[in-house]
Amino acid sequence: MEFRQAASAEATKSYDTERLRKEYLIESLFVPGELKLVYSHVDRYILGGVVPTSAAVALEVEGKLIGANFFLERREIGIVNIGGAGTVTADGVAYAMDSKDCLYIGRGTKEVSFASADAANPAKYYLVSVPAHTTYPTVKAAISEAAPTHLGSIANSNERTIYKYIHEEGIKSCQLTLGMTLLKPGNMWNTMPSHTHERRSEVYLYFDMPEDGVVFHMMGEPKETRHLVVRNEEAVISPSWSIHSGVGTSNYTFIWAMAGENQTFSDMDMIPMKELR
Repeated sequence: MEFRQAASAEATKSYDTERLRKEYLIESLFVPGELKLVYSHVDRYILGGVVPTSAAVALEVEGKLIGANFFLERREIGIVNIGGAGTVTADGVAYAMDSKDCLYIGRGTKEVSFASADAANPAKYYLVSVPAHTTYPTVKAAISEAAPTHLGSIANSNERTIYKYIHEEGIKSCQLTLGMTLLKPGNMWNTMPSHTHERRSEVYLYFDMPEDGVVFHMMGEPKETRHLVVRNEEAVISPSWSIHSGVGTSNYTFIWAMAGENQTFSDMDMIPMKELR
C-alpha cells in the first residue's frame, strides 16, 4: 500500500508539475489480477482499484499498516464497478455488480472478495474507504436506483447528471458520501463556478475517456489555482482548501467521494468567477 502525506495550501503554491502530480494524482490504479491501494492522510482515505481476472481477489492488507485485525474492522467502504460484470462477496453474501453499480459495506465486515464474470472482460472495482465509528448495513444500488440531479446547459458546455449513491437520503454511512457524474456528449466542464468545502475533503476518479483524451483538473486555493492533466481511470486527491473543477477534451464520467465532518451535499462555499486567479 502506497502512503501519501497531507500537503498544506502554502506548500502547494511552490510545487512544480512533477511535485503536484506526486502529491495529488493517483495513476495506474487498475492492474489486472491485483489489488492496489493508496492511503492518504487527507481524512485518512484508502483509495483502491481491483481487477480480478481468472481468480477472485481478496481485500486484505497487513494489519500493521492500518492498525487493525482486518480491513473493515474500523472502516467503511464504497465500491463502484467501472468495468465488466462481476461479483463482490462480503462475509459470504454475494452481490452481482454490473457496470456503474455501487456497493456500500459497513464497519465490521471481516471478509470481502472481488471476482469477474469473464476474465476476458474483467470487472474494475474502484474502492473508497474511510474510518467509521459505527456500523451501517451493507447495501447495493444500481445507477437506476441512485438519486439523479440534472445540472448545467449545453450553452455553458456543462450539461450533466449527478447520481448520488451514498448520502443522507440514500445509502446510509458513517461519514462517506459518494456519487457519480456523467457529462452529456458535447459537454466538457464540471463544477464551474467552483467551490470549496472546509468541512470535508474529496477524491475524484475520472473515466470513460478515450485513450488520447485528458481532463484538466483545476485545484488550489481560489486565488492561487493550479491544474493537473488527468488521463483515463486516474484519481485526484482534493483537500478541503482546494477548488475542484475540470474541463476535458471530450465528455467523460467521474466518481466523487467525500469524507469529513458532515454529509450535507449542499454545504459548499461558492467562489465567484471574478475571484478566481
